[in-house]
Amino acid sequence: MFTRRKVVAGMGALTAGLRLTPARAESEVLIGVLYPFTGSGAQIGVEAKIAIDIAVDIINNSYDIDLPLAKEKGLPNLGNSPIRVIYADHQADPQKGRSEAERLITQNKVCALLGTYYSSVAAVVSQVAQRYEIPFVAAESSSPSLHRQGLSYFFRPGPHDEMYSIAMFDFLDSLRKKSPDSIKTIGLFYEDTLFGNDTSRIQKKLISERGYQITADVKYRANSPSLSTEVQILKSANPDVVLATSYTTDAILFVNTAETLGYKPKNLISQNGGFIEPAFLTAVGKKADGIISRASFVPDLAAKRTSLKVVNDMFRKASGKDLNDNTARQFMAMIILADAINRAGKAEGPEIAKALRATDLPGSRTIMPWERVTFDGTGQNVTISPVMMQFGEGEYRTVWPDNLATRALKWPMN
Repeated sequence: MFTRRKVVAGMGALTAGLRLTPARAESEVLIGVLYPFTGSGAQIGVEAKIAIDIAVDIINNSYDIDLPLAKEKGLPNLGNSPIRVIYADHQADPQKGRSEAERLITQNKVCALLGTYYSSVAAVVSQVAQRYEIPFVAAESSSPSLHRQGLSYFFRPGPHDEMYSIAMFDFLDSLRKKSPDSIKTIGLFYEDTLFGNDTSRIQKKLISERGYQITADVKYRANSPSLSTEVQILKSANPDVVLATSYTTDAILFVNTAETLGYKPKNLISQNGGFIEPAFLTAVGKKADGIISRASFVPDLAAKRTSLKVVNDMFRKASGKDLNDNTARQFMAMIILADAINRAGKAEGPEIAKALRATDLPGSRTIMPWERVTFDGTGQNVTISPVMMQFGEGEYRTVWPDNLATRALKWPMN
């Protein structure tokens, strides 16, 4: 099991190795992967690397599971060439992400990029990829603006925050239909980055369209040392539901500050982010009980995806944890990218992008509860529907839609 001390101690050695480019066999296919491996987001990088390494292991070796490239070794259309990943540390800094993406392309000669968790970093990496005509697969970065930049080398297999927010309000509407007076007021709590700003813009539009009322609009500085003022505003407004958009350290601070100030939200729905991360759940313990999050993946859906149990067992063996919404999307992004490289038949950016645009993968051949994977003209997969999950008894479980629920919803959460 990873501890903060182990992560900090080990990341120096890991990131020192990230810049090295060992001699490689000519047949290797190089892919550049960008995540934070130092700083407050280091745990995100640690777990992303485990998920992606498992995907590469499945691609490079032979496994009897129904995933693309699992049954044969390597990439058959490239002479069974193996994939090798070169990792880079963007430190949650967009400008660092830009320079690392350029280094991976110009020095390491990667044929594609994948990452980056932070939408602000994905925004600049996607521009670099476009300039060099190298495909960039956004594994889990969810800002809607990313696929609206007019880029032909950007691809996102998972949902974006507009899709997630619509699912949130469909969920709220379903509850309101059962009990018309149960949900009238909403409080917004969001950070001042691309992630928070895009989400709040969409949610304000949906609040107006769906007939709810905003009683608190709380925007805060990301990585703030204190959230006391912001929590007091929410406490005074006491909305029926708080919609929260935060990364891990801010999510921890929010929950702990709310307890200190005696504020118990009636209900809290998160835009995923930090509220699902193992570091958050470890830090806040039972204070997370009842929190709801949107998701494109929940481990309890294994019955519908036979390959999921195998992959989750591999991830648990390597990390001591189950896959979550982020690590599952990271795993699947690498599989989808490798499948496109294989269909392209060559490790060249324009040909890989062409193959990605032709992707048509049935959901049954993924570990996700998706209908399929196809990309529209903007590089966005539009054939996916998010679910809602709630934390309790030490894990998140699906609570909506009703036909996928594996646990009864607790509403209100307190």
